[in-house]
Amino acid sequence: MQHTTKASRPPLNGVDTPNLLATINFVAGQPELAKFQFRAHNEWVEGTHSKSVMLGFHGAGQEQKHAKAYYADSDHPAVLCGADHGPTPVEWLLHALASCLMAGVANIAAARGIKLTKVQCSVDGDIDLRGILGISDEVRNGFQNITVAFEIEGDAPSEKLQQLVEQARARSAVFDVLTNGVSVSVGVKTIQ
Repeated sequence: MQHTTKASRPPLNGVDTPNLLATINFVAGQPELAKFQFRAHNEWVEGTHSKSVMLGFHGAGQEQKHAKAYYADSDHPAVLCGADHGPTPVEWLLHALASCLMAGVANIAAARGIKLTKVQCSVDGDIDLRGILGISDEVRNGFQNITVAFEIEGDAPSEKLQQLVEQARARSAVFDVLTNGVSVSVGVKTIQ
């Protein structure tokens, strides 16, 4: 695929558009800089409660760090035998999809010169707990269906706003992982 250099635009929708387009152009010329590895470290607290921290990652050819460590608690609600110290892991998955699509909409709109005035999305996931509870081998453990609904308003025709969402879906890393799958390996080190 041949890359066409993107012309600069002023910042828009809270997006540093000049930096976004410069990054796209720079990485297009040096594809090895596009290789990133993101990490999350998780520790069990008690019961179904655990806490993850995200700080370091590798990208643009070197180790990087966020400006600060970000923490995410996860637990189950009382109805699922937890203490409700945070969203369930599958709710974090829905959040990941929503936030990835939303970031895409904002970036693509800014790159196309479309001013957004309102963007909201709701993400619903349907799950049958008989799978994870070991009651049925005929029910998958994860979501059977995920539905995303956007409401978007901006200074472009409806068709152009719909194209923003479609392009965000087409370029979303989280959507890709959910719909195309990814190899996951699980290692174990026991401590005696």
